[in-house]
Amino acid sequence: MFTPTPGPPKIRLIPSNLRLQQIPMATRAETTSKRPKRGVPEGLWQRCPGCGESIYWKEAEKLLNVCPKCEYHFYVSAQERIRHVLDEGTFEEWDAKLRTADPLEFVDATKSYKDRLAAEQKRTGLADAALTGGGMIRARRVAFGVTDSGFIMGSMGSVVGERLARLIERATDESLPLIIVSGSGGGARMHEGILSLMQMAKVSAALGRYDQAGGLFISVLTNPTMGGVAASFASLGDLVFAEPKALIGFAGPRTIKATIRLELPKGFQTSEFLLEHGFVDRIVSRSRLKSEIARAIDYCGK
Repeated sequence: MFTPTPGPPKIRLIPSNLRLQQIPMATRAETTSKRPKRGVPEGLWQRCPGCGESIYWKEAEKLLNVCPKCEYHFYVSAQERIRHVLDEGTFEEWDAKLRTADPLEFVDATKSYKDRLAAEQKRTGLADAALTGGGMIRARRVAFGVTDSGFIMGSMGSVVGERLARLIERATDESLPLIIVSGSGGGARMHEGILSLMQMAKVSAALGRYDQAGGLFISVLTNPTMGGVAASFASLGDLVFAEPKALIGFAGPRTIKATIRLELPKGFQTSEFLLEHGFVDRIVSRSRLKSEIARAIDYCGK
């Protein structure tokens, strides 16, 4: 019986319009690179200036903006200070309508003082570098003020001085304990010249009258408390509290070192150094500040 020899397999031809087209490697790489990458959302992690570690920011926020690893105290705004220290919903702002008049029509290297004020007001939501008013701390009524380094470094202009002076005078009239939280990296505001320097004496004189009336002034120093603020009302408290590792002084360490040409002590102008030398009465962490102020008011019978 004859068996046919199998021939070569038949090849089915695919029409040209159905053939797969090979994508060049360069084109495939470009297609892949255009796909959006899923990264970490901005603001979730921050590097701590104190310990250098990357910290989960939501965890720090729960601790009132304090590093969970080294307890470094981050900057907080004046509005946040009020929420941290006063009982919720009790703050009543005083003298909110005060505005700087720009008497010198000052213009610096980049913009006019009037434009700078407008920009700072829009950015921070503050009228100026100080917020003042009345409120409650653990159900104790107080006169409360705070300066904010986020507004032209918290420098003392006419409005800052006037608001603080009126706060002190009202505390005197109503026999209220006075709490001022200082967060000012600047001294007198150069844009207002001698008018700014006068605020140091005005606020200090108001504090003198408050002291004669038997008032209790608790001054809280935060990072930074420098310049004319440190040289006037911030250092005149009956009790002076400070946050840990805050920079406190008149001129900066580099300026002092360049002037006297001597090596400065380690930790010079920090809260811890000033506590050792009697300038600060107690170092209080942000989480305990509210309770410590309430305890001091009760202890002094105010």
